[in-house]
Amino acid sequence: MTYTVLIVDDSKVSRMMLHAMINRERPQWQILEASSGQEAIELASRESIQLISMDLNMPGMDGIEAAEKIHDLHQETKIILLTANVQQSVRQRAANAQLHFSAKPINERTLSDLLTFAGA
Repeated sequence: MTYTVLIVDDSKVSRMMLHAMINRERPQWQILEASSGQEAIELASRESIQLISMDLNMPGMDGIEAAEKIHDLHQETKIILLTANVQQSVRQRAANAQLHFSAKPINERTLSDLLTFAGA
């Protein structure tokens, strides 16, 4: 079985950084990218995705709203909210939506958190 991760972030630089870091540690993983919540939902509706790294602030719907819609489609998909918004209210919204929380910036700590959460 192929392990597939979806990186959702409106910042192309953030997607590229995380993609490269994951690829370095897990070269066997398939890595998909989306630049919006809506694009992530569309990909999740047609792909088998085990892990999603979701940004919070994006055009259109925010990452938590997109994650909730994806969980409606695929309850088993693990979603980590990777955001610079570290306020307690954001952490609480993430917890309420059954999302794991990790704070940006994207670095070795966030990569380690993502890989540990993935359990793969």
